[in-house]
Amino acid sequence: MAHIDFVGQVHRSTKRDYLARVMEGDKAEYSQVAIQWGREYWDGDRRYGYGGFRYDGRWRPVAEQMVKHYGLQSGDSVLDVGCGKGFLLYEFTQALPGIRVAGIDISAYAVENGKEEVKPFLKVGTAAKLPFPDRSFDLVVSLTTLHNLYLPDLWSGLREIERVGKKSKYIEVESYRSEREKVNLLYWQLTCRAFHTPAEWEWLFRQVGYTGDHSFIFFE
Repeated sequence: MAHIDFVGQVHRSTKRDYLARVMEGDKAEYSQVAIQWGREYWDGDRRYGYGGFRYDGRWRPVAEQMVKHYGLQSGDSVLDVGCGKGFLLYEFTQALPGIRVAGIDISAYAVENGKEEVKPFLKVGTAAKLPFPDRSFDLVVSLTTLHNLYLPDLWSGLREIERVGKKSKYIEVESYRSEREKVNLLYWQLTCRAFHTPAEWEWLFRQVGYTGDHSFIFFE
């Protein structure tokens, strides 16, 4: 189990006004809307989530780095747990022609509005119970997803990722290293339910037997 940062640059490319997020309007109401995972979260007002989740190519370098690091070959398979609209999976198909992709997301809206090229490979479902046989995928990834689960489902989700992966796994979750980063995370997040330090996350990984790689998002 190693710490590897594939996604930091993508995360840091978004500018955030933490105080405005928490001061403007009723954040509890916005969160209640966001956790429905519908149109408002993905493509509605910024108060409820992304404010328009559109393909812009930013995930291509991430896919290329993962292909290289994990030594993926044409014909290998990748599962994205919490795939959203499938943008990362599409980039895998561009970075490595012949790769086989699959994605699962809790949001029916995201799957229904997925990127057309990979939409047939996306399913609605939960990380806590992946609808795939043991050791199905050469690489299983889950980015900015598992921290949205309460502990019982989080525990199950980690075990499910370990179960369906036959070789490599990679998880990225939100975390904090200081009181300032914790406050920023609380101010910014709409859907996070697992608030843990890196040491706590790594303890949890060990407890459930997760053997893959990981990284953290920090709100600096």
